[in-house]
Amino acid sequence: MIQLGVCLETVFTDRPAPERIAPIRQAGFTCVEFWHPEGTWDGSNIRPAWAKDPHQLREAAQQQGVVLTDFALHAWDGSIGGSPVNPADHPKYLDQVRRMLAFAQAAGIRKGITLSGVVVPGLSRTQMRHHLEKALAQAVELAQQADFLLLLEPLNTLVDHPGYYLHSSQEAVEIIRSLGSPHLKMLYDIYHMQIMEGNVLATIEKHLDCIGHFHAAGVPGRGEMFTGELHYPNILRRLEVLGYEGSFGLEYFPTLPDAMESLQQTYRYLLGQ
Repeated sequence: MIQLGVCLETVFTDRPAPERIAPIRQAGFTCVEFWHPEGTWDGSNIRPAWAKDPHQLREAAQQQGVVLTDFALHAWDGSIGGSPVNPADHPKYLDQVRRMLAFAQAAGIRKGITLSGVVVPGLSRTQMRHHLEKALAQAVELAQQADFLLLLEPLNTLVDHPGYYLHSSQEAVEIIRSLGSPHLKMLYDIYHMQIMEGNVLATIEKHLDCIGHFHAAGVPGRGEMFTGELHYPNILRRLEVLGYEGSFGLEYFPTLPDAMESLQQTYRYLLGQ
């Protein structure tokens, strides 16, 4: 059975990150992931006072029998850790990757999300693609040394991330195949890619060998999966038939007033109960 996980940033936002793990497990989920270590989302902003400690996270996860699957190595817009599409940011980006690999080792995490950054004025998409591949090639070398998997994530530019460079799963696959490393795969976010291109199941079947992790949320609105236009239990069943063995991460913002009730209803829905 595919292991279901939750992004701890979007639930129980009145408490620090380690304290969110126990209620997530109580709701039935066995995997947890998060955004940047530099802070924690409090429902309105990233709160630097709630910077994440890898040892505290690891201890909290072990106490609950939860796996810490992955986290974001840097920010989608380059505001934390730089943008790989921007050659001026490459030293900053690679330094960030090194720091995050050390954080991951301390936390016991084996995967991390890398983002392209936003479009750079004055550069063509061909130029930005070249700079992105160059930065990723160096990051992959670092990941290989650490026995770590980088997850390259396309995002939607129509609703949530205007100006983001990598908005196509096909381009992400092209980059991954071009670099040809087992330490680089795609994070296929069903919410983002349903908005940008649809055709979710066919895309998954075509490119499953390049996919290292999934994210999910209801479309439209990014709420609970049972509120949207996609039938997620069918998607999960298809992934099982295809032999996917990784985890499936929920990265949604609850619309129900009680986060525990939202998670429990979502869990039952995904299991077809």
